[in-house]
Amino acid sequence: MLRNKPDKSKLPSRHVTEGPARAPHRSYYYAMDLTQDEIDQPFVGVATCWNEAAPCNIALNWQAQSVKTGVKAAGGTPREFTTITVTDGIAMGHEGMRSSLASREAIADTVELTMRGHCYDALVGLAGCDKSLPGMMMAMIRLNTPSVFMYGGSILPGKVPEGADVPADFATRDLTVQDMFEAVGRYQSGEVTDEQLAVLERVACPSAGACGGQFTANTMACVSEAIGLALFNSSGMPAPFKDRTQYGEASGAAVMNLIEKNIRARDIVTRKSLENAARVVACTGGSTNAGLHMPAMAHEAGIDFDLLDVTDIFRDTPYFVDLKPGGQYVAKDLYEAGGVPVVMKELRRAGLIHEDCMTASGRSIGEEIDLVEREADGRVIYPVDTPITKTGGVVGLKGNLAPEGAIVKVAGMSEAEQVFTGPARVFENEEEAFAAVKARSYKEGEVLVIRNEGPAGGPGMREMLATTAALSGQGMGKKVALITDGRFSGATRGFCVGHVGPEAAHGGPIALLETGDIITIDAIRGEISVDLAAETLDERRAGWKGAKPTIYASGALWKYAQLVGDTRKGAVTHPGGKAEKHVYMDL
Repeated sequence: MLRNKPDKSKLPSRHVTEGPARAPHRSYYYAMDLTQDEIDQPFVGVATCWNEAAPCNIALNWQAQSVKTGVKAAGGTPREFTTITVTDGIAMGHEGMRSSLASREAIADTVELTMRGHCYDALVGLAGCDKSLPGMMMAMIRLNTPSVFMYGGSILPGKVPEGADVPADFATRDLTVQDMFEAVGRYQSGEVTDEQLAVLERVACPSAGACGGQFTANTMACVSEAIGLALFNSSGMPAPFKDRTQYGEASGAAVMNLIEKNIRARDIVTRKSLENAARVVACTGGSTNAGLHMPAMAHEAGIDFDLLDVTDIFRDTPYFVDLKPGGQYVAKDLYEAGGVPVVMKELRRAGLIHEDCMTASGRSIGEEIDLVEREADGRVIYPVDTPITKTGGVVGLKGNLAPEGAIVKVAGMSEAEQVFTGPARVFENEEEAFAAVKARSYKEGEVLVIRNEGPAGGPGMREMLATTAALSGQGMGKKVALITDGRFSGATRGFCVGHVGPEAAHGGPIALLETGDIITIDAIRGEISVDLAAETLDERRAGWKGAKPTIYASGALWKYAQLVGDTRKGAVTHPGGKAEKHVYMDL
């Protein structure tokens, strides 16, 4: 019986399925119960970051099955595989956090190696945690395959049972893990008891899914839609909702359409689409970590788009989506208000969207927005012409303390709260700072400086949520400022400046600070400076003893520290798209 065999002459999987020389390879596929027809079809990698480390990843396995159903229905052969995740909420506040940012590179690398080694023709990637989202998208861009990204969904908001003995403000709000970190700060202040903490920890995170506010995972999920790698509205529905299977099936079908039309990841991820994504981060008050991950994604495509380019976009984008931690609502509320599509519709009304960018659906962003019927609800999503504030919720800073830039989240802060001058109190690592905060051995009006926590100097560029949440729990979140060459969680509140570059390990000015130096942070003007003459800084630099030694002298973190580059460019570990001499899809 004659049948129409798919033409794989230009697809990578021909190297493992076509011709007499590949009979040994095909024998492996028959061993896994594939039919000849399935071997002849395009192979689609279905990559997930599923594991039992945390709730953000736990729902990815069943969602992957729906993707495979969609691929099969559209004439493809799905090949499921998994990679790692390091989950920040559990890695937070101890040495484990050094593994977090390095895991982004490991995810991108392992997905790349699996795709290359088995010659898959396309990729659908599912991820649910802070570093797994950009890591998965970086692999797509690096390989330049037809690709669709799918977020695993957010967690449901926590609720305190009626009548439970907890502080009144916890009893009346939607809870997220951010509230738990702040509850620890209040516990240390004597405002929360052991019994109350036990009640809160049992209800704050009631389901599968990523942390519920506009923290890093949900920020990067919004980026996945805005940049075009994810189908419109696919990131919004919470993780426990079984209807997420419809997005999985649609994503599987979409990638087969991309194969047919030869639409690849770099046809979607362009300078314009990166600018669209930065707009969405700004208007939703998203995580400062987007200023690290979007440059890394751009790097994979060979596009120059660094931290300062990102913050230039932030500067003239209104903030009009009222999400935690600066606002009131959680990811589920945004989904119910219409999600990213309605947000982008509002941005288009203000002329802030490039409409000609391609998306994973095969339609342009403009065509996708044309299909959006809903309007801003005025509660979660404000109309763009009546925003919460006129500029974005995230601001870039530059000055003699950060010549290569820094970043601060100002969503929910008044203009008066966005300017701060005070004496430095210098700490050599996060543990020193957290101990001082716990003991309250700091003073109102100070600028707490945590250095040696950059990508190379940490190593690993740890997040500081435990410290910032403790400050907020003590009611001091806006009474002190904090700067670091490390990072802050997307759940951070207060005047917290991260990504200060160059980092201390590279001899940046932050390495030269001394306790008592007067620092000014002006988020309105985009400036960060220390009141020292250039000559004084030069004298201190001449006496600098070099990078602080770390205990990581071998293993993965040692390798990471040797390879990692500047924070401003995304803290990447390889030369990127500009240096490559081939495209995987064309080998």
